[in-house]
Amino acid sequence: MDRFKLVLQYFQSNSESISNGICIILSLISVKLYTSFDFNCPCLPQYNKMYALGVMFVPPVILFFLGILVNRHTGVSMEEWVRPIGRRTKNPAVVKFLLSAVIQRSLLAPMVWILMTLLDGKCLICAFSMNVNPKYFTGLPNSTGLELMKIMAKVSCKEDVIFKNSSYRKAISRYVRCYSQAIGWSILLILIFLGAVARITKPCFNYPTFLQTRYWSNYLDVEQKLFDETCVLHARDFARKCVMQYFESMREDESLRLPLTYAIRPGQIQNDMEEEDDRLHGITRQDQVDNLLESWFECKPELDVTRMAYKPRVCITWEDNEGKALFSDV
Repeated sequence: MDRFKLVLQYFQSNSESISNGICIILSLISVKLYTSFDFNCPCLPQYNKMYALGVMFVPPVILFFLGILVNRHTGVSMEEWVRPIGRRTKNPAVVKFLLSAVIQRSLLAPMVWILMTLLDGKCLICAFSMNVNPKYFTGLPNSTGLELMKIMAKVSCKEDVIFKNSSYRKAISRYVRCYSQAIGWSILLILIFLGAVARITKPCFNYPTFLQTRYWSNYLDVEQKLFDETCVLHARDFARKCVMQYFESMREDESLRLPLTYAIRPGQIQNDMEEEDDRLHGITRQDQVDNLLESWFECKPELDVTRMAYKPRVCITWEDNEGKALFSDV
């Protein structure tokens, strides 16, 4: 249970971890879907290849776009790409880094699906059994009167009466499955090798630039998240203040008197509204909110916090009952 909590905390630590967790979940979903999928080859020359290749490549395309859709960095990178320059310059390297990260994570689930189909071999048996040269195998059923192409198209259908008590179908299926598994293991080996080489050689290619790009990509994600959270808090305070003003006006309206049990103490709403003035930051009208949001998109704030760093420091001194200073808090 403790290990599960640690794993959950890791995936909740930042958006990158959440994206990795979503990709892993999509990969597990692809495995579950494939194992529960009932593959039925049409066993017809004109449909076998289309059906098998559709099963192999259509679900990966769906999983790929689903991975792009649920990845938070997709919206962050596109927003950074289309926004006006304003007071902040745009770094194309950051956008490329975010998009490459999105594509890499989104390709995980499709690659799992394709590797499973290759290692299983059913799709390739259905699609390419007609391309196998039958002269290399013995025991071809020739008493049915069917064309050779139609006989080869029925290799995937083991329940067909043509191959009853015949080892011909098993030999061709084993032959094509071996090729399919060889391709699958080769692709897996190549992907692992490329990942290992990229991981080892990464510090050798301008690593400081990579660190800078990764830092600012994380900054964009955190900035957008904080802006969304601040907007939610501001909207909550704005709505609360509007509702409180409404009830305050109803209390003063002679034509509508609230019952005594629901009456609000005089000055209570006013005090609460004064406490929320600081949290509203002076943004108290709809046109001000609209202008603020438009300005955020068109003119992002400059990446310079020196004005905050040199703000006057406040010194608070704590004293005991006798007036002696205990310590100061700056």
